Amino acid sequence: MSYTLDANVLLYASDESSPMQAKAQQLLVKLAAGPEIAYLFWPVLMSYLRIATHPSIFGNPLTAEEAMSNVGALVSLAHVRCPGEEAGIWEIYRSVVADQNIRGNLVPDAHLLALMRQHGVETIWSQDRDFRKFDGIKVRSLTDRA
Repeated sequence: MSYTLDANVLLYASDESSPMQAKAQQLLVKLAAGPEIAYLFWPVLMSYLRIATHPSIFGNPLTAEEAMSNVGALVSLAHVRCPGEEAGIWEIYRSVVADQNIRGNLVPDAHLLALMRQHGVETIWSQDRDFRKFDGIKVRSLTDRA
């Protein structure tokens, strides 16, 4: 079984002021232990780097080096995959958004879902309830029992 993470899980794990920090860190410890394949898609990792280091968004921003070190620790694990878009992603994205009014903040969610479909990933850990608007994936919350 494989899964992916949304950027908010990574951000909660780095946010000392978040009541979700402990649960997010527990999930990352589980990810680090394996053996399940974890997909960390580049848009998620770049969002983490952007938000975790931004002083107007993140209450106690990380330095660029701290944030990159966090990403490096994850992507260096043998059971972590970091694929990007492959041929056909536009058609997959179009199928994800078909018959839905996808705009604004739902665009990156739909992009992530298209990547999940392209790489056969069915489960995402996220606190973003918007993912529940999409069919064909399982959304797990940090408050779910593992």
